[in-house]
Amino acid sequence: MAAVELDHVSKTYKNGQNAVRDVSLEIRDGEFMILVGPSGCGKSTTLRMVAGLESISAGSIRIGARLVNDVEPKDRDVAMVFQSYALYPHMTVYDNLAFGLRRQHQPKADVKRRVTDVARALGLDELLKRRPAELSGGQRQRVALGRAIVRDPQVFLMDEPLSNLDALLRVETRFEILKLHQRLGATFIYVTHDQVEAMTMGDRIAVMRDGLLQQVDTPGRLYEGPANQFVAGFIGSPRMNFIDVEVGEVDGEPRLHGSGVALPVTRGRLGASLRGAKFVAGLRPEGEVQADEEQAGTEEVEGVLGADPAEQPPAAGSGRRRGTDADVER
Repeated sequence: MAAVELDHVSKTYKNGQNAVRDVSLEIRDGEFMILVGPSGCGKSTTLRMVAGLESISAGSIRIGARLVNDVEPKDRDVAMVFQSYALYPHMTVYDNLAFGLRRQHQPKADVKRRVTDVARALGLDELLKRRPAELSGGQRQRVALGRAIVRDPQVFLMDEPLSNLDALLRVETRFEILKLHQRLGATFIYVTHDQVEAMTMGDRIAVMRDGLLQQVDTPGRLYEGPANQFVAGFIGSPRMNFIDVEVGEVDGEPRLHGSGVALPVTRGRLGASLRGAKFVAGLRPEGEVQADEEQAGTEEVEGVLGADPAEQPPAAGSGRRRGTDADVER
């Protein structure tokens, strides 16, 4: 197994499009790292650069201690699982699983043993003589996973491997991949646009937008302490609601006024100099409560995202209290 390091990596196409811009990311040995973001954010391009399927325009990529900028994909000791499965339609399941090992000129006995072991682990041992056209979507995805596993690579790269499956099968396969990661202890880099999938699978999550890395942290910390408004709105289901607010007072107590509501906020987070300042309040739907009838129209706030440099975001690992008071962030 191996760690993966991207150091100021960029990708610019000949037409001038900046697909990935100055991404620095360290993925630990054995970690399950998720790259998440909306379509076109550069996550798949980043994964393909790690695989060697895309050249890089600037920066460096290391797998383990080895610089792989100019190393061919077949020599990087990585295995990639594609969204489209990419199975050979004329080959049986057995031959699809064995293909990579045969290309490496592995002994026949070793090929048979490894293919049989992987097929048994993935529940494919009864399907080895079938061709891809005779398999369901979930079975094809397991064959694609098995073809990657049988090579015993240092790093597994997965590009939205569940997007072609129905909702129920997607959940089942998600747990299969997690169990696989636990059993192998390998390094996984997993691309998805589904933030729910990201939050339930990743050790850490790298959120991307427009080719830029927005934030890298654990699922809980991303949820509790988003670095900016984009991350706050992207992470969480249902989405966070945003309200333009202004700092004021009600009966001597600090409040954030906006859209017909007065949101309570901890006094220690607001200095007198911020009175009248304007911010954007972020409210999680599951964190909104109404204290009592006398406070009708007053809801509690998850957090506030503003532009004032006087207040800094909470330190990594500091939890916010949902459904109590507001915090002020830059």
